[in-house]
Amino acid sequence: MTRWAWVRATALAIATIGSCVATPCFAQADAPQRPTILFNRWQEDWSVLADPRIAPEPLDSLKYIPLSAIDPKTYLSFGANIRERFESNNAPSFGTGTNRNQNYVISRTELHADLRLQDQIQVFAQVQSDFAPGKVPITPVDENRFDLEQAFVALVEPWGDGTLKVRLGRQQFAFDLQRFVSVRDGPNVRQSYDAAWADYETGPWRFIGFYSQPVQLRNPYAFGDYSDGSLTYGGLRVERQLWENATLAVYYSRFTQDNAQYLSVTGNERRDILDLHFSGTAGGFDWDAETMGQVGQVGGKDVQAWAIGSLAGYTFRDAGWKPRLGLQFDMASGDSNPSGTTLRTFNPLFPNGYYVTLAGYTGYVNLIHLKPSITFRPVEQVKVMLAGGLQWRQTTADAIYTQPNIPVPGTAGRGDSYTGAYGQVRIEWAISRSLAFALEAVHFEVGDTIRQAGGRNADYVGVQLAFGW
Repeated sequence: MTRWAWVRATALAIATIGSCVATPCFAQADAPQRPTILFNRWQEDWSVLADPRIAPEPLDSLKYIPLSAIDPKTYLSFGANIRERFESNNAPSFGTGTNRNQNYVISRTELHADLRLQDQIQVFAQVQSDFAPGKVPITPVDENRFDLEQAFVALVEPWGDGTLKVRLGRQQFAFDLQRFVSVRDGPNVRQSYDAAWADYETGPWRFIGFYSQPVQLRNPYAFGDYSDGSLTYGGLRVERQLWENATLAVYYSRFTQDNAQYLSVTGNERRDILDLHFSGTAGGFDWDAETMGQVGQVGGKDVQAWAIGSLAGYTFRDAGWKPRLGLQFDMASGDSNPSGTTLRTFNPLFPNGYYVTLAGYTGYVNLIHLKPSITFRPVEQVKVMLAGGLQWRQTTADAIYTQPNIPVPGTAGRGDSYTGAYGQVRIEWAISRSLAFALEAVHFEVGDTIRQAGGRNADYVGVQLAFGW
């Protein structure tokens, strides 16, 4: 080594040591990441902005307002969501009745404040304002001028060998893939619950208990949403992590609704529900399977209803674009004898419109549904899904239903079991940490039963931009 090479090497070593003294080198590698914008905004932890190693961004002074000089976990944070979606649907409910071609926008704006005290107490409040210009008719899930979407107090407390979490107030919750209990993110106005929620986690176990009065929407009044004893939902759930990437859950719940209306009976509804769910991954495989049974009464009839749902797939992780081959199968009971003393029409409770398609052509009632798909990623930020679905009725005595449980006029007790087939394309693009784009197109080819009821083939296109701050 020449003299000058030795001098340069020594100078570089001294500079490196000096930088590590000023800011430890191992700490640079372990620098925390800026929080991801989550589906449930109340689950975000913005206390990491107290770390000076995180590069500041505009309005960080509102994302993290420290309230304690010694505890970074005590802070106040503000945030917002804006979702704009253009939808074109040339045949809502397959064009039966007064439904006609529609082009409209659904617009959702949410603002929230999140107060944290020592990572133990949380006070979260969120308001919403939702509009659907151009849509006719306006349904309760389309517009909500201005209302309280969430407002709850949460407590996190170590207890024994586990952690107890309690939430009281207006809140949103969902189970699993949101087949039957969801936040209802597909339509414009999300589903909230005035609820008491408690869960206890210890080792591989999680125990949940909850009671709620689901929030009912009353537009056009500002702060007109309400809940009462005419609609309730509560239950107990147990989850067990079987191995690192597999979970088994079972829960009992009770659903009550006054003045429920079905094709063959009207009256107060009381359903006892048992649900079993199993999901996981292994190698390139993934799966999610669920079955639900319902018993009880509606009016003067007993209830015996059921449903099953499954999604499975295999991802070729080492192949270009990481293709995933998937298969979805769903089935739900219908009322096989409308004049009998037993109602067998399944109640999908609070379903998620995303689960089948955004078009709303398929309700999870009196259904047999088979859907193969392929999903791939041309680049890491873009996901493309191509799918095709086949649908039948579980019984021809009951109607064909659209989302969530709306019977298609003129189909109950008529025609054959085949409902139709559809093709679906969905593209999702994570433009940035805060901005996402999505496009979905669905074409539904109706069967003879819908056509004889006055329906026709249907086309849907949805284009969406979502921003989170």
